[in-house]
Amino acid sequence: MIHRSIGAVSHGILDYALGILLLAGPSIIGFAGKQATWSYVFGGVLLVMAILTRYPLGIIKTVGLGIHGFVELLLAISLIAAPWYGSFSRGVLSRNFYVLLGLLMLVLWFLTDFRGVRDRVPAARSDDPAKPPKATAP
Repeated sequence: MIHRSIGAVSHGILDYALGILLLAGPSIIGFAGKQATWSYVFGGVLLVMAILTRYPLGIIKTVGLGIHGFVELLLAISLIAAPWYGSFSRGVLSRNFYVLLGLLMLVLWFLTDFRGVRDRVPAARSDDPAKPPKATAP
């Protein structure tokens, strides 16, 4: 079983960082054209999802974390495949950038607790042996 160790706050921080990296990547790495356009689109989608998600770092909070996770999974797979369906797989810099960021997003997706189980307080069981039985009045 996968240990989902990343909570909503950490995931939000990484979402904003990856979105900014997707927007700044073409200028930093040095590619243009449709490779850069796709990067701007992916970065915009990721930032909009982060802003709209109901988690501590969301601003508008309309999208549930589960839906956010599903969209992020699709986005990660799309990033990995983008150099081939966008016909720019020969551009080594842009291809490696897309594949690397897609793989990073997949790792983030696998490690994130989208159901919020990690932050829940466990309910006390009535048959818990650690609790002493309640005294009854005679």
